[in-house]
Amino acid sequence: MKHPVDVHVGKRIRHRRWICGTTQQQLAEKVGIKFQQIQKYETGMNRVSASRLWDIAHALDVPVSFFFDGLGDGQMPVGTSDMPSDLLSDREALELLRSYYAIPETQRRRLFDLARVLSDAA
Repeated sequence: MKHPVDVHVGKRIRHRRWICGTTQQQLAEKVGIKFQQIQKYETGMNRVSASRLWDIAHALDVPVSFFFDGLGDGQMPVGTSDMPSDLLSDREALELLRSYYAIPETQRRRLFDLARVLSDAA
């Protein structure tokens, strides 16, 4: 049976890998393992050891703590009840996030302001 912490860490690995535009194969090569192992980590099927998580964090350029962010809070932020229960596994949300960060910063700020106004109007 999958442990909820392993599932959460795996989702965070997948999320960061996807945001970086890295394939499972590329991450596996950076870490020195087979891509099937990355698949098992991302689904929570296999538990990630501390040293392997350290290597993955280094390969994805995040602190180890990134993989535990949001763990244990158990509550949805106010005003997000219509969001998917697992935003990190929603492909559309991840694509939107990736596209958003590809926009130059000044335009991105304008888009953010527009989105905020539109969400207030809804």
